[in-house]
Amino acid sequence: MKPDARGEEKARIKPDARGEETPRAERGVIFLNGEPYRGAMDCAGAFTVCCDGALRWAEGRAHIDVKAGDFDSLGFVPEGALTYPAEKNFTDGEIALELLLGRGCTRIDIYGAGGGREDHLFGNLQLLLAGFRRGAFTVMHTNYVDAYCARGQVCWRGLRGRTLSLAPAGERAHIIESEGLKYPLCDLTLRAGSCRGISNVIAADEARILCDAGTLFVFEVREEATW
Repeated sequence: MKPDARGEEKARIKPDARGEETPRAERGVIFLNGEPYRGAMDCAGAFTVCCDGALRWAEGRAHIDVKAGDFDSLGFVPEGALTYPAEKNFTDGEIALELLLGRGCTRIDIYGAGGGREDHLFGNLQLLLAGFRRGAFTVMHTNYVDAYCARGQVCWRGLRGRTLSLAPAGERAHIIESEGLKYPLCDLTLRAGSCRGISNVIAADEARILCDAGTLFVFEVREEATW
């Protein structure tokens, strides 16, 4: 993939802080060619885009509306697929995200984004920020973690005991206050290059933080990895 030097600004839409109430008709799902996703997937009523080698594990488990990508990993081009050259300025994940944003999706779930290659994982995290900036609550589901971007007030209900990690999406993000966490966060600036914010715990049935400056990457750990 050649470097992308476009740098153009995208139209901004008011962010959807959490997206739980998003109507099903406005939902999109992306299947990526990372670690095969083994958990249950919520795809009912969503418009789905399957990228390249993800077809191996997603086909037969969920309805697929569009197959898109360069298909260098799959090894053949499926019938009716949207094909792109292998040497391009976009990843297959970016192509899928753009397709769903173009359809007006305001909630996008990404499956199969973890594992395999860490550079791909880092790139897939950028999809969360890109979707967030365009007004879509975008969630990446790996086999262990749900990750998304947020700012303002972020609330968790019914997740007592779950590990929670926070990191700045950029140079810094400021958390002015928190409730219901094992390690309280008060007037705390999370900075790039620091691991502060990793491995907190939701300690109450209702917990929240208020991020009054910057944007956060939020990681909710569903399952601890065993080695």
